[in-house]
Amino acid sequence: MKTELLITGISQLATAEGASAKHGRSMSELKVVQDAALAISGGSIDWVGARSDWTGEAVATLDLGGAAVLPGLIDPHTHAVWAGDRLADFEARVAGATYEQILLAGGGIRSTVRATAAASIEELVALARPRVEALLRSGATTIEVKSGYGFAISAEIAMLDSIATLAAESQARIIATLLIHLPPVESGERSRYVEQVCAELIPEVARRGLASAVDVFVEREAWHVAEAEQMFVCAKNHGLAVKLHSDQFHSIGGVELGVRMGALSVDHLEAAGAAQIEAIAASATVATILPGVSLHLGIPAAPGRRLIDVGAAVAVGTDLNPGSSPLYSSAGALGLAVRMNGLRAQEAIVAGTVNAACALGLSDRGRLEAGCVADFVVLQTKDWRELVYVMGANPVREVWVGGRRVGG
Repeated sequence: MKTELLITGISQLATAEGASAKHGRSMSELKVVQDAALAISGGSIDWVGARSDWTGEAVATLDLGGAAVLPGLIDPHTHAVWAGDRLADFEARVAGATYEQILLAGGGIRSTVRATAAASIEELVALARPRVEALLRSGATTIEVKSGYGFAISAEIAMLDSIATLAAESQARIIATLLIHLPPVESGERSRYVEQVCAELIPEVARRGLASAVDVFVEREAWHVAEAEQMFVCAKNHGLAVKLHSDQFHSIGGVELGVRMGALSVDHLEAAGAAQIEAIAASATVATILPGVSLHLGIPAAPGRRLIDVGAAVAVGTDLNPGSSPLYSSAGALGLAVRMNGLRAQEAIVAGTVNAACALGLSDRGRLEAGCVADFVVLQTKDWRELVYVMGANPVREVWVGGRRVGG
């Protein structure tokens, strides 16, 4: 049978091999095929290899003219749906206030919660649409989007409905996550809110298929380990995966909880120490680092180099959000990971593709191999390293999702 489309004129095709997460040294094992070709049918990859090795027949052929090709990037951590802005927070931080001081004063995430709760689903989708399109143009073919700015049960459901609407219309593949972000301000209300989440929110989300995972923000000013564990047990009982924001400002046991609960990923890790790094490395949980946060907030970068050196699987995300990471480029996040977290170019590509897929529990993307979805990016130039080298311009020329070129 003929393949539907044979893509040639690929100067270099760079990809990880195998669906499993790459740990430690294996993160540097990027396969680079010179003068490559890619065969596609029905939105999936039929064959990939050197052009000279192709012996099949194709209905159509497309010559890319000597450009580099990589797997579609996967952004495993965004908060792309929100209303309002955090410009006042930005001014306060520039004047010397810390993220935690702003949060305790009623700003930060809580101000976004108020603005988001006041917006309709239609408004939230309209606001999120250009953000997702920017990530797509930067090479992200799969984008995780979290709730978490709703707080009230009905508002969280509305956020997830907004994400579902966005997913239905977007050319990118959208993955929804239910995020339990902040507890009530009144300490006596915390346990009641956890009970609501477990009795109402998680069951409803699971019943309607609104998210594939539950994420909890574990931090001194957010949820504590015992509370997060209670919500995670409920999530797993309802067939949902778990992941968490952890060790962003303080290490209070979130990493250990995530590893113990078999979390898909533990994200942030700017405050992780040696014990946390070792715990992640000894587990199957992916460490998702978010360099945009370190750049924007001026906090220490997550220990990406140390995580890899002791054998962890590392992924990279933008953490696109209004307060701590207004970063609209997945390619840019990988470039920052090289400069700020100590990743090498090959490791950054693996972190933004196959490892990011594993951080979302996905096995059919993040690499260019037969049987995978045909999601890939074509660069402006012939060398795959341009993706993490370029700053201030988009290194991506074309984005393909399901074997079709998307975008303008």
